[in-house]
Amino acid sequence: MYVCSFPVVVYAGKNYVERTRMLLALRINVLAKGYSGVSMETIQAMVKAFNASCLSWVPEKGTVGASGDLAPLAHLTLGLMGEGRMWSPQRGWDHAKTVLECHGLTPLVLKPKEGIGLINGTQMMSSLAAEAVERAVGVARQADIIAALSLEALRGTTKAFHSDVHAVRPHPGQIEVALRLRSLLHSDIFPSQISDSHRTCDRVQDAYTLRCIPQVHGVANDTIAFVKSILSTELNSATDNPLVFAERGETISGGNFHGEYPAKALDYLAIGVHELASMSERRTERLVNPSLSELPAFLVQDGGLNSGFMIAHCTAAALVSESKTLCHPSSVDSLSTSAATEDHVSMGGWAARKALRVVEHVEQVLAIELLAACQALEFLRPLKSTTPLEKVHELVRTVVRPWDHDRQMSPDIEAAHTLLREEKVWEVARPYMDQYRDRLGLKPLPLDD
Repeated sequence: MYVCSFPVVVYAGKNYVERTRMLLALRINVLAKGYSGVSMETIQAMVKAFNASCLSWVPEKGTVGASGDLAPLAHLTLGLMGEGRMWSPQRGWDHAKTVLECHGLTPLVLKPKEGIGLINGTQMMSSLAAEAVERAVGVARQADIIAALSLEALRGTTKAFHSDVHAVRPHPGQIEVALRLRSLLHSDIFPSQISDSHRTCDRVQDAYTLRCIPQVHGVANDTIAFVKSILSTELNSATDNPLVFAERGETISGGNFHGEYPAKALDYLAIGVHELASMSERRTERLVNPSLSELPAFLVQDGGLNSGFMIAHCTAAALVSESKTLCHPSSVDSLSTSAATEDHVSMGGWAARKALRVVEHVEQVLAIELLAACQALEFLRPLKSTTPLEKVHELVRTVVRPWDHDRQMSPDIEAAHTLLREEKVWEVARPYMDQYRDRLGLKPLPLDD
């Protein structure tokens, strides 16, 4: 028995291995639940391929999320059958049968029901969704730290983050973000010379991208939490069709393969996380605009000879604009397929790919803001910020030196992006945030928040 192949586009880039291993792991997890009519021998063969990192050539396009991700999962199975292309660390790309033989593995020989059992399900969209959610969690909590740096550099006020303000609008994300900001900015626990320097200014309130950080970042955090709950259920569900209930000898055709749950959640994730970049780009604009920041134009001396952060801000604006288009929900679209049997589809594969792209844009936009905020602090020296924010500044300076005259900026942005991807900014600031909570008798930050 053979599983059909589809002419679609393959995963590309350095993330191929991680994403395809995730896909294979999720497929094994679903089949192991025992509702797909797949033999233990087949599952064990898939586990051996996973442990050896023998990974099929898998497309990321070509699925409408109807009977799940038929095209990608068909290609996943094709390689395990010894057909098509496959990759492994030892062999690289080669014919699948050759790669399997190189690792002492035998190609799958499918038994009754196993062909359909191996290609039905939502695991491609779910595997991309898992990466998107994980990265969204990391960038969202670091966005609060970067925003605090910008507020400090722009000499904003902390009054809007007072606990009483947020207690009367008690959304969980809003309350948490306000607390994070209080733990980072001027307080009796972590005083700031910069904050003290403008304590007598006559400014009443800041622009929304500073004053409303808890409200906007907060709902992004709540959105991520909601999507994470949907995805956690999806990852551990039987999404095959038909489902086999062996204990009573019954097979039932249903619709658990339909990708609407992850598709809708992923559209929501893209919309929610995008606002972090939207806020960030506006804060970067305030940092580079001398009429708003009271700092040198584009954060560089000798303006005119040097363009400073002008083009970096343009890059952030371009990414935000592109993400606005990507945030258009894909799950509101449907095209009838399979001779009108699959007459409503989720477009969950596109929802997953879009959400992941938006999260990456958010990371990149925040990386630019991180560089700009640290550069702005250079113009406020010798005044110092709070201990946690100074530690973040020191971290950035280990990979990017101050901007004294124009140079190629893309390596700096990539270095800052790497810090965010590896959550180094969070790791540096978190102990001080926990210290603040401890001094107030509050629970420390959860390890997996």
